[in-house]
Amino acid sequence: MKRTDGYLLDNRQTEAGERFDAFAALFDPTTFRHLEGFGIGPGWRCWEVGAGGTSVVSWLAKKVGPTGRVVATDIDTSRVAAAARPPVQVRVHDVGADEPPGEGFDLVHARLVLVHVPDRENALRSMVGALRPGGRLLVEDADPALQPLLCPDEHGPEQQLANRLRQGFRQLLADRGADLAYGRRLPRLLREAGLRQVEADAYFPVTSPACTALEAATVRQIRDQLVAAGHATDQDIDRHLANIAAGGMDLATAPMISAWGRKA
Repeated sequence: MKRTDGYLLDNRQTEAGERFDAFAALFDPTTFRHLEGFGIGPGWRCWEVGAGGTSVVSWLAKKVGPTGRVVATDIDTSRVAAAARPPVQVRVHDVGADEPPGEGFDLVHARLVLVHVPDRENALRSMVGALRPGGRLLVEDADPALQPLLCPDEHGPEQQLANRLRQGFRQLLADRGADLAYGRRLPRLLREAGLRQVEADAYFPVTSPACTALEAATVRQIRDQLVAAGHATDQDIDRHLANIAAGGMDLATAPMISAWGRKA
């Protein structure tokens, strides 16, 4: 299928803020657990890649303190601009195409970013290159192909509709160059990039209020694209949103795989 240009989930849309809030509720505890395990503290120099929202950036800023540095980059910084005060610097940056915004970082982190980047290989090479010797890289990305269903327990027509719309969403992502099996490759890719002590784990939310909020915001945000591509009708989407609001479905997210390693 011919690739469609442009990022599907524009940061400037109203629903993007709701999605970032849901991501924070779902995934911040996992991200922060890993970062705490690295021993992050005062004076660390950090690069937050594809920052999107402010939750991770603000947490990093508190950890590194006034003697540290947090560089937050994204192709669209409209949502993270509010965090731009010392020790945080916010920059417009394309990790797949631009040179790193510095070097000698103690930590480089990207969450739910590289799966969407057309030149993922160059992006990962850039992130590793920006680390100091002994610095840590943490990459966290979804693997929708590993668990493709919105409702793993597909026991009725509401769940069947939800899974059909999720299939349409995945196709829209793939048409724009997203690698829907990227998460599972991360441990190997980090080793091939020369990192040492590579480890990985996964977090798979099956049902929660944040899962529900994320699905509602996502469907509203991509509604026009789903209809235009023939994946759903307006009536399908209205019915799905009503089913979500009724609160009777268990809505899952794709597994988020976290992989980390240390630069030699």
